Amino acid sequence: MDFIASFFAKINGFVWGPWMLVFLVGTGVFLTFKLGFLQFFKLPYALKLSIWHKRVSPDLGQEGDISHFGALMTALAATIGTGNIVGVATAVILGGPGAIFWMWVTAIFGMATKYGEAVLAIKYRVVDKTGHMAGGPMYFLERGLGLKWLGVLFAIFGVMASFGIGNMSQSNSVANNVFSAFGVQPWISGVVLAVLTGIVILGGVRSIAAASSLIVPFMAIFYIFFGLLIIILNFELLPKALGVIFGSAFSLKAGLGGLIGVTIRYGVARGVFSNEAGLGSAPIAAAAAITDHSCRQALVSMTGTFIDTIIICSINGIVLVMSEFYLEASPDMAAALTSASFNSFLPNVGETVVVISLIFFAYSTILGWSYYGERCLYYLTESKLASFFYRLIFSIFILIGAAVELRLVWDISDTFNGAMAIPNLIGLVALSGVIVSQTKDFNQKLLQEKKGNKAAFEPEIT
Repeated sequence: MDFIASFFAKINGFVWGPWMLVFLVGTGVFLTFKLGFLQFFKLPYALKLSIWHKRVSPDLGQEGDISHFGALMTALAATIGTGNIVGVATAVILGGPGAIFWMWVTAIFGMATKYGEAVLAIKYRVVDKTGHMAGGPMYFLERGLGLKWLGVLFAIFGVMASFGIGNMSQSNSVANNVFSAFGVQPWISGVVLAVLTGIVILGGVRSIAAASSLIVPFMAIFYIFFGLLIIILNFELLPKALGVIFGSAFSLKAGLGGLIGVTIRYGVARGVFSNEAGLGSAPIAAAAAITDHSCRQALVSMTGTFIDTIIICSINGIVLVMSEFYLEASPDMAAALTSASFNSFLPNVGETVVVISLIFFAYSTILGWSYYGERCLYYLTESKLASFFYRLIFSIFILIGAAVELRLVWDISDTFNGAMAIPNLIGLVALSGVIVSQTKDFNQKLLQEKKGNKAAFEPEIT
């Protein structure tokens, strides 16, 4: 185990080095300029689309398996996970409060990345042999760039990552925190999570989307409510906390020095990219959406980054800074730090809030990533039988993850996350022209619709 841990630690030192930050953030900056800062002007409309979108249905000639909202909830289910609690705390401990500022910056540009991923996912999606929509980086790398081998690489990394970030790391965090809070043995938590997951994922994407549409809004509102309650009740501490965040953002520890060293490694790998912008995972869910245009669902997908990082991670980070407990905390105390911070402001309640949130965050992530991994495996095998066995094996690994040492699980997760990002980002940059042309087409049709042309988005009859 020591050898394996050392191996993945060295791999991560390369995969998550400074060049990866430049590639990830740089792609977001590149797309932001090419799209005319779309995320700044379209965010209100995108948020409206996420909930009050126009009617979409296969009966109207629109292809897809699940609704805009269902696709967003599936993506958010996978995105909002232990990274929002453990990852943010780790970033603050190692990079200082200024790491939160860099999360905001990265999320802003990450919204353009998430938008671009979804556009390409829907543009190049196909109907597979089972009659379901299939899309994501593996398809736009093959059909858009003609580089199937790169799509195969992404799919392999995606399958492996699903067992790390989307499985073992989640069940591990739940098991350890439930044991600390309630004394429940880790294997019991693992069994419960595995059974509940198996029940849902055996029903496929529609079952996952239905479960996510119920769980995600509840868990997000639950955590946001108590986080905002702490901030409001202790409003006098907010100006100081924000001052510390902005003040230390450009310090040697969290700013320039951190961007080249420790903060990148942990803040980006675990915290900043809790929203998964650039990894290529979320567009797999976006590709299943019933939509009349690739950009409509892409705008909805873009809001996932805003909700995950700008809202949830920010609330968590501000509470951590307000408590000041991070000053004496070590990285292995990340989850405990969040619990202690919440509990200091809400005695006898805060810890329970964090543990309950962690359970729902982790469970929803497991559901979302099971779909990602299965879609990647199907791309490689085109076998329904392989997909069935994947669901079974995936459920078993939840139990294994509950009993594995946390550091090794996170290192494995980080490795395959970074590996996924590489082919995905190559595709985004190479096909950026397609993203721009699709956006222009959408804007033109949207303008026609506003002028009274109700058929602007109807498919052409050939």
